[in-house]
Amino acid sequence: MAPEIAIGIMILAACPGGPTSNLIAHLAKGDTALSVTLTALSSFITILTIPFIVNFALVRFLDEGQMIRLDVVQTIAQIFVIIIIPVSFGMLIRRYREGFAMRMAKPVRIASAFVIAIVIIGIVIKERANFISYFQQAGIVALALNVATMAVGYFSARLFKIKSKQALSISIESGIQNGTLAISIAVILLHSTEFSIAPAIYSLLMFVTGGVIVFVGLKRNKGQLV
Repeated sequence: MAPEIAIGIMILAACPGGPTSNLIAHLAKGDTALSVTLTALSSFITILTIPFIVNFALVRFLDEGQMIRLDVVQTIAQIFVIIIIPVSFGMLIRRYREGFAMRMAKPVRIASAFVIAIVIIGIVIKERANFISYFQQAGIVALALNVATMAVGYFSARLFKIKSKQALSISIESGIQNGTLAISIAVILLHSTEFSIAPAIYSLLMFVTGGVIVFVGLKRNKGQLV
């Protein structure tokens, strides 16, 4: 595949889960509290790991004449601002102003979906000349990443005899990456819309697999109630 697609996939794989994974876990009747906890923990960990993984991808897939390197310390600081400050702010509001947090949950979700939709549309328009080719290259790989990591998450959890409800949340958290963060890293830190193509395509595909997971989770939960 094209180097920019390979790098986009690596950026995506390096990212933690995000709010979408929590929403899918909730809709699928998984353990939502576990999903949120895993998102928070992985977000803290990936502040340190993302710069090294992305730099590895840049060195591995770009020619010397195209070489880009992230400043590790600066990248850690920027990712901290992108992830930790908003998450911490949200947790504080939920802790001390629960009523307000509950009222704002739906409007914020809608606004967030609108913003990411605008960003993805902008990326598609800017890269329209190559988008079909990129989609053909990135679509299968992004889908494979999504499905494979969900399968690994679920079966490894079951291997350790974790209950089905928690295993479902671990599966979702393993397989639903934070596409918005991946796009932010590509566009803001690396100044490349080309690197953001794979995360943008993934952000669309994950709702398809997420919908399947929600259907399976609801069907399983209904069967258990019966």
